[in-house]
Amino acid sequence: MDVGVIGVGSMGKNHARVYSELKSVGDLFVYDPLPSNAERVKDYATVCRSLDELLGCVEAASICVPTKYHFQVAKEVAERGIHCLIEKPITLDLDEGERLVELLRREDLVAGVGHIERFNPVVEEVRRIAECPVYLDIRRHNPTSARITDASVVTDLMIHDIDIVLHVLFQGRKMNRIFSAGDENVCQAMLVYPGSVVSLSASRLASKKIRTIYLEEDMATTEGDFMAQEVFIYRKPEVYSSENERYTQENIIEKVLVNKVEPLKVELKAFMDAVAGGKPFPVTPEEGLMNLRICREIEKGLA
Repeated sequence: MDVGVIGVGSMGKNHARVYSELKSVGDLFVYDPLPSNAERVKDYATVCRSLDELLGCVEAASICVPTKYHFQVAKEVAERGIHCLIEKPITLDLDEGERLVELLRREDLVAGVGHIERFNPVVEEVRRIAECPVYLDIRRHNPTSARITDASVVTDLMIHDIDIVLHVLFQGRKMNRIFSAGDENVCQAMLVYPGSVVSLSASRLASKKIRTIYLEEDMATTEGDFMAQEVFIYRKPEVYSSENERYTQENIIEKVLVNKVEPLKVELKAFMDAVAGGKPFPVTPEEGLMNLRICREIEKGLA
């Protein structure tokens, strides 16, 4: 299958690299209005001079342009009957998102949103372990970057964890309330479910990159690191002791065997498989739109 990458910036160049490594991909085409971006991948991709030229060559495409162009580009791709994977967030605003979801339904295309963390093996392991979380904490902190200019920290970073909460760990459960505070670069949000509290934090001002998940249940606590792809479970054997008025608790610590992979490679392979089989991509446009709705609710608490 011949595939294209539209926008070969910091994320698009990785899409191009991974596609070039997939056996299911035939010829690879790229287009970027900045020639210097496309030049970086010319060793394994054909550089097109226009979007129209690329769309005349491919059956499927990744859309990796800045968010403000997602709707415009995805609309043109869909109207040409080309399957597409749109980098998150699905669009810049909800109105565009609703119009795009309707268009994709009408065109009957395989389409998805690139919430890459859904394909991190840590997420699947935590989903398998978790039975009834009473407390969940996910932290996603980044050093300052000039890469993102048209999104708040919520739609840039926190949206990954919103996706995990809504569609993996709390799928099908009704949320009661949302609390949030912060500004465009730092945000703390609390999502309240019946019997459960979810705390999400995201920052673009950190001096240390953090990608962690922490989950408490009645008899166990689970910790995971998205970058190291490690998961630990701390189980309570109900053994306590006191010495000199200091209390100690013995825990059984289990290290979960995680099959470490590159999430982007898993994501793009899933996209290729979905197109080849005519099946829905795991992160649907409807889910991407729901994620954006929650982002907008959280952003109401930002200064």
